[in-house]
Amino acid sequence: MPEPRFWDPDGTKYGIPTYPWRLAPDGLATRAQLRARGLRPGGQEIAAQILWRSRRTHGGIRAAYLYRIDQAKPVRPMTPAKRTALAKANAARRTCPACGRDAGYTIPTSLGTCVTCADAPQLAA
Repeated sequence: MPEPRFWDPDGTKYGIPTYPWRLAPDGLATRAQLRARGLRPGGQEIAAQILWRSRRTHGGIRAAYLYRIDQAKPVRPMTPAKRTALAKANAARRTCPACGRDAGYTIPTSLGTCVTCADAPQLAA
């Protein structure tokens, strides 16, 4: 059952039109939904929001902003320069700062090094 406290289609309570989970009107979409259609917000203002309760967040309430589909613009194509920059950024995320090798996966920020280098002190003991 959706939360009635999140039902504010005229925006008087929350400042913008607000709907509970799965009850947004047709013609509105989140960024992810726009991207799946090959679209982007294109500078338009947020048209509405969806609110729902969640145990994952500190305040217990999560939000997703909605944009008008009819005002969305096509996603910009990937240029060769962007593709090169993205490849370099991903390579940097895979390179271990301790041993300098490409780990073949993104280095976990919790470890700061590849798993082999992170486990080395424990194996030596």
